[in-house]
Amino acid sequence: MTRIKFCGLVRPEDVDAVNRVKPDFAGFVVDVPRSRRNVSVETLRALRARLDAAVRPVGVFVDSPPERVAALLRDGTLYAAQLHGREDAAYVAALRRLAPGAVVWQAFRLHTAADAAAAAASPADMVLLDGGAGEGRTFPWELAEGFPRPFLLAGGLTAENLPAAIRRLRPWGVDLSSGLETHGRKDFEKMLAAAAAVRTEDAT
Repeated sequence: MTRIKFCGLVRPEDVDAVNRVKPDFAGFVVDVPRSRRNVSVETLRALRARLDAAVRPVGVFVDSPPERVAALLRDGTLYAAQLHGREDAAYVAALRRLAPGAVVWQAFRLHTAADAAAAAASPADMVLLDGGAGEGRTFPWELAEGFPRPFLLAGGLTAENLPAAIRRLRPWGVDLSSGLETHGRKDFEKMLAAAAAVRTEDAT
């Protein structure tokens, strides 16, 4: 079964749409001011309270102090922390000390074979293979062929290209954000179509 993550939720309406479609994970970009999908910790908590209990919340962070991230993991606001900055093995270790049992994901932009090798060596529980930083860009999928550990596939995914991506790469999960939007806002119909594309492909 290919897990589904919808990321970049910012409005109550986004969460309501997620609750109807029921992906496995919902992602929130936390305290990243340069992102148009940024939410504050206060907004995160309000959106999290609205989220269906069957959908696990994931916080997306860029070089945030580990203490701040760990607090949101310890109190149950988040199921997992997804790291998108310059976080290294020492950061991951510190996060695990501060939040024992924490689930840590780490994102990598794949442009070369060396990028893929770095992702494969990550100490995180799960790695996310991406083409950019929320811009909806794919990367050369051949870099992920035969990847030696489970991974989340991201970058330019839509309902239209998801079946081919799943057939070719067999990711543990898929992560969508831009591909769910119309005019910069999450679109329920696109969410529905993306989830249906994954679930139909898994059933074949």
